[in-house]
Amino acid sequence: MPNESTPSGRTGRPRSAAADAAILAATRDALVELGWSKLTMGDVSARAGVAKTTLYRRWAGKNELVVDAVAELFDSLELPDRGCLEADVEDVVLQFAALLRRPEARTALMAVVAESTRDPALRDRIRSAIVDRQKRLVVLGRERAQARGELPREPDEAVAERTTDLIFDVIAGTVVHRALVSSEPVDDLWAASFTALLMHGLRGSAGA
Repeated sequence: MPNESTPSGRTGRPRSAAADAAILAATRDALVELGWSKLTMGDVSARAGVAKTTLYRRWAGKNELVVDAVAELFDSLELPDRGCLEADVEDVVLQFAALLRRPEARTALMAVVAESTRDPALRDRIRSAIVDRQKRLVVLGRERAQARGELPREPDEAVAERTTDLIFDVIAGTVVHRALVSSEPVDDLWAASFTALLMHGLRGSAGA
């Protein structure tokens, strides 16, 4: 998130990273306690100890604020380098599942997804602030695997982009369904089985 200007590009006093972090944390706390429908910008400003005008200088409204609060949590996910793609994917799956076990992450994600079914602009913001940013993990993982010789390089950039989208959708969709819809555990055994199935598909498509 930029630290020197507001999202709308207005100049003024530099943004405070500490204030932003406090606001986003307060947003997640308020969402867990109050739910989407009762959450207001006033609740967040009171919890964060900042003026309501400070919020509106940074975010146009509740939708944008909550999406950024969710995005901050997802930005904590990291792709380790454990020597092979399968181990790297397992690690990310377990990180993601651990994140979804946190009440503030689970509540915030489900709230913005539900609300986005009625709000195309909110869907676009979720895509740009969360989905597109987290595809970095897939891109990095494939680059490492290709450098190790685990996966072939794709000369066609459009095909590579579609493959990245598909891998992201499979991983994110499956883990979210398992953890939040089915309410089943995402433990080491499940993560290993899921990753093995994913790798079988990747290797199979690479050899086709």
